[in-house]
Amino acid sequence: MVTKKAKKTKFLIGIDEAGRGALAGPVSVGAILASRENWTKAKKILKDYPAGRDSKKLTPKQRDFWFSRIEELNKKGLLDFTVSFSSNKVIDKKGINFAVSQGIKGCLGKIKSPEASPQIPRGLASGQTLVLLDGGLKAPVEWSHQQTIIKGDEKELIISLASIVAKVSRDRMMVKLAKKYPDHQLHQHKGYGTRLHYQKITQFGLLIIHRQTYLRILA
Repeated sequence: MVTKKAKKTKFLIGIDEAGRGALAGPVSVGAILASRENWTKAKKILKDYPAGRDSKKLTPKQRDFWFSRIEELNKKGLLDFTVSFSSNKVIDKKGINFAVSQGIKGCLGKIKSPEASPQIPRGLASGQTLVLLDGGLKAPVEWSHQQTIIKGDEKELIISLASIVAKVSRDRMMVKLAKKYPDHQLHQHKGYGTRLHYQKITQFGLLIIHRQTYLRILA
């Protein structure tokens, strides 16, 4: 539950991840930051966003469209966004939960840094900010005002937008990797465990970007 003190914070951050269950590639964490005032303006501009729809329920074309809208709002100075990746090597060595936590730390470190964007005011501190996270995600303890929301990507627009950032950024990375490893057709399945992906693994073997701990039986 959000406390009265948290409701009076000056800034909002929404956080979500993508790629947790993939067999290859990194896990990504997306974050959206806006002041309360600017978020009110941004929500009016985004009023046609499909309610109750997280990024996974949108088509790739729809996700790209909303990602472009996020970029437009960023250019207008109404919000800032960032993405952080944790590689398959980190996942194999430390586990997926550690990798996601590192991604959250990475996003919060970048998005609160005045060097990262001129839109972020100096002096932005965790006590001035309410962090909203999807599912079982948690921010570092120094972020004193935070709330984890089950199905938050369906209930809170700022988390939904963070989901878009995480998903689109990761998908685009996998498309680039597909050019480096064309046999596995990563642009088709984005590293997830589809029938096509398993067929390609059987045919061509594992890649350096595969998560070995997810595929021990095939390693």
